[in-house]
Amino acid sequence: MQRIARFIYFKLLGWKLNGDFPNLDKCVVIVVPHTHWLDFFLGLLIRKVIKEEINYIGKKSLFKPPFGWFFRWTGGAPVDRSKNSNTVDAIVQIFNERKVFRFALAPEGTRKKVDKLRTGFYHIAQKANVPIVMVAFDFGKKEIKIGKPFFTSDDPANDFEKIHEFYKGVKGKIPEYSF
Repeated sequence: MQRIARFIYFKLLGWKLNGDFPNLDKCVVIVVPHTHWLDFFLGLLIRKVIKEEINYIGKKSLFKPPFGWFFRWTGGAPVDRSKNSNTVDAIVQIFNERKVFRFALAPEGTRKKVDKLRTGFYHIAQKANVPIVMVAFDFGKKEIKIGKPFFTSDDPANDFEKIHEFYKGVKGKIPEYSF
């Protein structure tokens, strides 16, 4: 499966890979920019290229028949996102229950243009005491860039400055929606 994924990613699509995914059992993976529904499938493909199981969450209703099997098979974990639930705590609980959980999400929270990232991923990493791994889907360069893991500090402003610097100049599938 990896050879097929590598052939599609490198030869057919002509993309590059910049960086290596760290050898971690648990981490929060933030993927920016998220401007198109194809980002999900690019994420599934790159997981096979780098041979790493990377998880994501979805609303509980997605995990019911007829397509629930697909979301579980691709690494999804159901979460109750109703107003009465605390999504950060629910995800931290998943981290605590599993030996291996690499949680990927798009911190923009939408495929539309945003000026700042949502902070849930940051709080999840802090509460679960796991590092953050930054990943950029750069359609401008046809490259996926993987950053080094880092733990949150006592200075969130400085942490977010580092995050913003990593994604500077990265273009999404729909460039005008890029972060």
